[in-house]
Amino acid sequence: MIERTFSIIKPDAVAAGHAGEILAMLEAAGFKILGLRMLRMREEQAREFYAVHRGKGFYESLVAFMTEGPVIVLALEREDAIVKLREVMGATNPANAAEGTIRKRFAANIERNAIHGSDAPATAETELPFFFPTADLV
Repeated sequence: MIERTFSIIKPDAVAAGHAGEILAMLEAAGFKILGLRMLRMREEQAREFYAVHRGKGFYESLVAFMTEGPVIVLALEREDAIVKLREVMGATNPANAAEGTIRKRFAANIERNAIHGSDAPATAETELPFFFPTADLV
């Protein structure tokens, strides 16, 4: 089934100059890029976007990390997009990520892990319109 998902190339990967390679990996994995925008998240945006993690020990450091530099937000589409993106990204902890995945290649650690991706259809339905009004998607 063709579905849409959401992703963020995080500040660590953008700052290190890996955005182009990550985009190429996504396209090589069959993703169609419906929307792409580079921006710098404001603190209130990051707090709202990651509200599901509020109260967890890593919430404040996550907000600080996601606002430290530019990110690239992506609206992606392909068959089984959510599951496939999770495969291409690799495990959250790059030490546990499979060879050839984005996180194995570009992530420094579990917090600075290069990329975010929606983890379920309901999450994608919430995350996509946070940055991409439906009319903006090609």
